Amino acid sequence: MRKGYLSSLVFALLTSLSTAAIAAPAVKPEAVSAPMSQDMAPKAQTGKIDLNGADAPTLQRELAGVGEAKANAIVAYRDINGPFASVDELLEVKGIGKAILDRNREKLEVN
Repeated sequence: MRKGYLSSLVFALLTSLSTAAIAAPAVKPEAVSAPMSQDMAPKAQTGKIDLNGADAPTLQRELAGVGEAKANAIVAYRDINGPFASVDELLEVKGIGKAILDRNREKLEVN
């Protein structure tokens, strides 16, 4: 009796799943596709990162030695003090020292 009951439950479950799959509307692939590459923050034509335009995730991703906290500190400094006047002003940000600036100087610019 148990075996028959279990078989009935499995059959009912599989039937309802197949009915739901057949009745579900088809999703067109182009309706859910997103652009494969997308710049999240402005980068100059030279491939350098603009300190006054880049967001925290871009700074974290592109700069060596800059994690989430330092990237957020750079953006916070920029929000409080206004745009950076030069790349060297990055030394004023808490957590950014000469070594990090020197490692990333070639990647940075101020527009």
